[in-house]
Amino acid sequence: MSKTEMQHMIAERVARELHGPAIVNLGIGIPTLVAEYMEADNIYLHTENGLLGVTDVEEEGVDPNLVNAGKLPVGEAVGASFFNSADSFAMIRGGHVDVAILGALQVDETGVIANWAVPGKNIMGVGGAMDLLVGAKKVFVTMSHTSKDGSPKLLRECTYPITSTRQVDMIFTELAVFSVEEGGLILVDLMPGATIEEVREKTEAAFSEK
Repeated sequence: MSKTEMQHMIAERVARELHGPAIVNLGIGIPTLVAEYMEADNIYLHTENGLLGVTDVEEEGVDPNLVNAGKLPVGEAVGASFFNSADSFAMIRGGHVDVAILGALQVDETGVIANWAVPGKNIMGVGGAMDLLVGAKKVFVTMSHTSKDGSPKLLRECTYPITSTRQVDMIFTELAVFSVEEGGLILVDLMPGATIEEVREKTEAAFSEK
């Protein structure tokens, strides 16, 4: 499976967990692909730089002034609203975003994530991830199950700087789907082609089977 196929498989699985009416914020990377698979027509996409009602846009319709937080061109749905960043973050911090879908570098066995800094590399800043983790009603994480060198990304404890002490609600990889409960990680689904033995082999974090 190619990297692109893997990312789309994860995005499609995440979309199955979205039910409207809902305001959903999509992070950079795999989360942006989720929009292609959403079926409910009452899910409204939010971007923290100031637009509620984000849609895809064809190349000929791109407006260089209309981009999401990842600087990718976007369109505007009928009835979309624009606002400044202060108002956008007030929406996030005020609990008005129903679901935030984020990428992650690491997740620990309690559901705490690290997704903004790799030690020894240049750091751009934490961005909106910290606010989304604190303010969104639910947080879903999408990521590859292992790093490029094959090392696990679901760890007993994050080794990278964490983004927030708030635990996420669900974790989606190309191998498995986990829910985060009080007792830790619960395996709720295997992805197509994955086996429980492979998940155990490539996961350092403790988890239980549903």
